[in-house]
Amino acid sequence: MQLKMSRDDLTKFLHEQFLQVADEFEVADVAPMQITMRKRVGDKHLRPGGTVSGPTMFALADVSMYLAILAMIGPKALAVTTNCAIDFMRKPRPDADLIAHCKLHKLGRVLAVGDVLIHSEGDDAPVARASLTYSIPPEKA
Repeated sequence: MQLKMSRDDLTKFLHEQFLQVADEFEVADVAPMQITMRKRVGDKHLRPGGTVSGPTMFALADVSMYLAILAMIGPKALAVTTNCAIDFMRKPRPDADLIAHCKLHKLGRVLAVGDVLIHSEGDDAPVARASLTYSIPPEKA
């Protein structure tokens, strides 16, 4: 399978379509059926107890899956999450960005299924694992 959107294409799309959060995410690397993303972590992402919040990690998993799919099918803004299960495995470091490695396992005509493994930058042990399913809008005739 060939990429339809490059790292630069995905970054441009994110800034055009999701300007409100685009500066919080960075496409670190993209390859067929996989992507590596960075989530810049700041004080607004921390919850009581000094850990990165669950919604912050969910956002990274969701954006990673979305952009991995778009890299393969092209800029279809209406692809949407239909399911997500996330396991929070250990406390992320509050002083480090989050790194997500997303792999697509199935990319069909109407559904995509993949997993995202999230680490605190510099740590090998994952802090969260997410499994996501996306609905892909049908092609217009």
